Amino acid sequence: MNQPVAKTLHFKPHERNIFFHLLTACNLSCKHCYINPAQHGTATVSRETMEQWLTLFYDPHKESNVIFLGGEPTLHPDLVHGIRYARSLGYKTITVDSNGYLHHDLLNRLKPDEAVLSFSLDGPNPEVNDALRGAGVFATCTANLQKAIGLGFEVSVIYTVSQLNIEHLAAMPELLERLGCKRFFIQVIGLRGKSASEQETNLQVSPEEWLAVIPGVAKDAAHRGIHVIYPKVFLEPGEEFLCAGNVAENYFIFPNGRVYLCPLCEDFPLHTFRIEDNCLVENSGITEKNLFSLNIPEGCVMNKLLQPGNLEYKPDGSPRHRISCCLLKQEIRPEPPRKQK
Repeated sequence: MNQPVAKTLHFKPHERNIFFHLLTACNLSCKHCYINPAQHGTATVSRETMEQWLTLFYDPHKESNVIFLGGEPTLHPDLVHGIRYARSLGYKTITVDSNGYLHHDLLNRLKPDEAVLSFSLDGPNPEVNDALRGAGVFATCTANLQKAIGLGFEVSVIYTVSQLNIEHLAAMPELLERLGCKRFFIQVIGLRGKSASEQETNLQVSPEEWLAVIPGVAKDAAHRGIHVIYPKVFLEPGEEFLCAGNVAENYFIFPNGRVYLCPLCEDFPLHTFRIEDNCLVENSGITEKNLFSLNIPEGCVMNKLLQPGNLEYKPDGSPRHRISCCLLKQEIRPEPPRKQK
């Protein structure tokens, strides 16, 4: 049997990705939630504003994609309208990142070809997942995941790796195979929101832990017919560092009108843009954009400044590993079935 091979998903110059936080409210209170109401606000985007901002960020000359986020985006009563409005504008892909509760009868109001549904699941069983996300979440999330698959929706599962669940990641491919889920996103914990305020729990995983666990789990999932995407995190020796803030178009939009180019900066008022009178206005002074061009031995300057716990150094002071841009991904696709002779 051929071994599945990980390939780097390089940034696409003609792609625009819109990460649209419709609200910051959520029905759960996950231990590692990255939302920071002090920075992101507590408002809910109105139906009219949703239409205006989707129009503002849509570029007909580029492959425009939108991911609806929260908080919990399915709490928004006009989410289905927003999905259909985005489709009418011409967004190529539309994704909803959900905790699995799928409020407002979403599965019965939405057609399977209108959006991809991505479910957050941080453990292969209730004992692991619910300790992070809340009592009863595993059962609800997996039940709605199976219902969505049964209705014909394209679905995926997102697993955020931290010290609290990395040892249980290996059990996920078998679970996803059993549930019938064919796409798996493995994320690495970022020190933002609650995670940043609880650094004493040491949520970050070491380079050795990440490299020892994640590639093997991804290969196992691919052998089971599951398409896996996960952060590169650590660059190969000699590999060029590229910052998405310089070479790609990603906009992280919050209900208070802040627009970031880098998700690592979301705990700070370093946003490059703000939305004012339905126009995208670049901020003056020091912003994240001023830092993207800094060239340091560690790779990502934002990682060095904001979450340096995953950095280790040799006796001569040079870094043991260089950190990639947090938006640089790798993928392993299942081997296509061989044709019978």
